[in-house]
Amino acid sequence: MISPILEARSLSCERDWRMLFEHLELTLVPGEMLQVAGPNGSGKTSLLRLLAGLMQPTAGEVQLYGSALNAQRGELAGKLLWIGHAAGIKGLLTAQENLTWLCALQQPVEREQIWQALEAVGLRGYEDVPCHSLSAGQQRRVALARLYLPGPILWILDEPFTALDIAAVAQLEAHLAAHCEKGGLVVMTTHHSLSVKPQGYRVLDLGVRSL
Repeated sequence: MISPILEARSLSCERDWRMLFEHLELTLVPGEMLQVAGPNGSGKTSLLRLLAGLMQPTAGEVQLYGSALNAQRGELAGKLLWIGHAAGIKGLLTAQENLTWLCALQQPVEREQIWQALEAVGLRGYEDVPCHSLSAGQQRRVALARLYLPGPILWILDEPFTALDIAAVAQLEAHLAAHCEKGGLVVMTTHHSLSVKPQGYRVLDLGVRSL
């Protein structure tokens, strides 16, 4: 039996005195891709933030590698990769400096590895460009370059396709599916209809749960 990486046990979330979801049970193993769906306000981003340890649940518990998430707070940066709806990069830093800083939280990488990651997202030659001068789509690709660098196999992504052009969307779809096929785990929200899905793809619809 494959051991789960991420579990939600009787998880409930209340925001602004409104229960977004409750008694949610979830077990995720290597090779899976979970798309969290639902209408605006159903709690998609809140669920991802709970799974990433960025919020506390109203009730229930999240477990990562068999242990309570709360007991691992000092180690989370090395156990999961979170990319939120915002790019999460610093405008005054260059693309290379941003990636060096972000990767240092998990696993330090070499300059050549960063160059290769930037090339993978179509930004080779932009290593030394301050990110404030890049377009929204290019800033998003700087953030997504982390997916091409050594790091945790658990990726939690909030709307990763935001601001990407058609070619970049297709490339990211293929990369996420390949990550799962190699034993990685992806949990994400997206309004984008996926064309490429790994064998372990499934959907959790919070809108259906709330009916």
